[in-house]
This record gives sequence, structure tokens and C-alpha cells, in this order.
Amino acid sequence: MPGQEKPLATLRAEQLSKTYAVHQVETHALRGVDLLIEPGEFTAISGPSGSGKTTLLNLLGGLDSPSSGRVFLGEVEVTKLSQGELSRLRLHRLGFVFQSYNLIPVLSAIENVEYVMLLQGVAEKERRERAETILFEVGLQELIHQRPPLMSGGQQQRVAVARAIVSNPELVMADEPTANLDSKTAAGLLDLMARLNAERGITFLFSTHDPNVMARARRLIQLHDGRIARDEKKACPASKPPGT
Repeated sequence: MPGQEKPLATLRAEQLSKTYAVHQVETHALRGVDLLIEPGEFTAISGPSGSGKTTLLNLLGGLDSPSSGRVFLGEVEVTKLSQGELSRLRLHRLGFVFQSYNLIPVLSAIENVEYVMLLQGVAEKERRERAETILFEVGLQELIHQRPPLMSGGQQQRVAVARAIVSNPELVMADEPTANLDSKTAAGLLDLMARLNAERGITFLFSTHDPNVMARARRLIQLHDGRIARDEKKACPASKPPGT
């Protein structure tokens, strides 16, 4: 796919905490989390509801601010950036896949994928070529002009993945990406992301309840009550061996 390759950076969290206050009642979503995500990892963050998975992902991606602690992407301290600087960081260095897809319903699949590059200032011809290439790569060559409301959940999630990776981000964060999908569609999406991880070196970081995502991850981080209860690296590859 066209586009310049970006240097890969390490994602690091230091003593990351988040407390929410509602009607004078405090909820400690995260409590002093230290975490290091190396380039090329395929990592799942799991835990029961309320354990802090989504909160951690949002803080690492600069979508929310911590109550205390710091986040670094390479040498950049994410937690010190202004809102404008955060927007530029997310636009140019990170990709996001959400449980609810977050596609623009009035735009076609190819227009949704192009939209990120439009914001980046990529020329129209290059935008179209890159969007077509990535939609073919995720198996949606017959649906590039289809709008999201007329697509299945799995098809919409593939558009979301294409949008997330079209600019060759250093890191893709996926919040419960298989939650609304049937098991066959979810397995196909995981195969796709594992292949992109293996072939392009894109770092993937998931928050998930899905045992299949946990099984495919090469690293599993389990949260409990806002703290890391377990951090296990596995030897098995993220992608399936040929013929399986």
C-alpha cells in the first residue's frame, strides 16, 4: 500500500490512575498502572466489567486524561499535550477500532476510509488509490460504494479496520472489536488483524471479553479492580499456521 512508513515507537504508561466522581461518589477505575507495549505486539487487555479495560485504552490513546500518571508514545509525553496536539497525534500516529464502528452513515465505505486521509491533507488521487487498496485487502472490493447502514456488522467492522490502518499507524487500539459479531465473522476479523500485524508490523492493543481474542493474542494483560493482576507473554504466533 502506498504511504510512507513511520518509525515504530514504544507505548509506555507510568503510575496511571483514573478516578471518576459522580454525585460526590468516587470510583477508582485505574490505580497506578505501569505498562510497556513494544512495537509489533499483538496484545489483549481483559478483565471483568468495571476492571478498567476501556478506561486504560482511552487513556493510552489520548481519548481521556488521567487523574495522575503519565503516558508516552516514543519520546512524546501524551499526557502533556494540548487538545490540538492530541488530535494531531491521534490523526497521524494512531488508529482506532470501536465496538460501535463509529462510521459516518451518509458516506460510502471508501469515503469513510478516505476521510482520515482527507483530514491529513492527502491528495485526492492518492486517497482514492490507498482506500481502494486497503478495502480490497480486507475483502470488501464488492462493497466499496456501499453505505454502512446497508452493510452487516462484520462488513462495517472491516471498514473500521481499513480506516484505522490506511495511514500506516504505529499502533491500532481496538475496544471490544468482536463484541457485536458472530463467531465466524469475529474469527475472520481476528485473522485479518493478525495478518496485518505479522506482515506490516502494526502494533495491536485490544480491550476484550472475548476468549477467542485472548487466545489469539501473543500477550494477555488481565485487569482486576483497576490494577494489573496478570501479564503473560505467550510463545504462540498471533496468526494461524497454514492449513489450519
